Amino acid sequence: MIIHKATYIISSPDTASCPKPDRPEYAFIGRSNVGKSSLINMITGTKNLAKTSSTPGKTQLINHFAIDSKAKDNAPMFHWYLVDLPGYGFAKVSASQRKKWEKMIEGFLRTRETLVNVFALIDARHSPQQIDLDFINKLGEWQVPFSIVFTKSDKETQKVVSANVKAFTDAMRARWAELPSIFVTSAEKRTGRTPLLSLINTLNDTAIEDIKKPQA
Repeated sequence: MIIHKATYIISSPDTASCPKPDRPEYAFIGRSNVGKSSLINMITGTKNLAKTSSTPGKTQLINHFAIDSKAKDNAPMFHWYLVDLPGYGFAKVSASQRKKWEKMIEGFLRTRETLVNVFALIDARHSPQQIDLDFINKLGEWQVPFSIVFTKSDKETQKVVSANVKAFTDAMRARWAELPSIFVTSAEKRTGRTPLLSLINTLNDTAIEDIKKPQA
């Protein structure tokens, strides 16, 4: 996939305020401080598209970015949304604010009709965290398609990263008969960008046909 343009569109407080659902959408979500903004900027090849911060929990709304891409140079232009969602395991916020965010995130993930896939971000530097496993299990309960993206792989040795990835997938197998697509990435080294975009490109082919189908 070749990304030609990535543009910030809108930040919405709820699903009803989001852009018209007329194109495939791919949501990115992870625990606070997982490196989500850096990954989005790396994937789109657009510096500062998603605002990075040293303070966890800065993303507080549903952020839509319009992406114009081609499968290859001579292919037609394809339009889709990349969605930046607030993190779970939120930083220091009140209980009421936490519940508000949880409701917003769940509402989007469970009701947005053009949501094709969720990319659940996991920090590759750490052993399996229960909060990540719990969130992934919720996606399963809600029947939301997802992939797992391990981030910050350059911040640890390959041996440690491989061990953490294996430990996480082993923990998943306690409840999952089949594992989703898994990517190991580094925003700094641009690792994992090509295979991740390749998956989106493949999913787009089916997604656009589903969107064009008349509603019953």
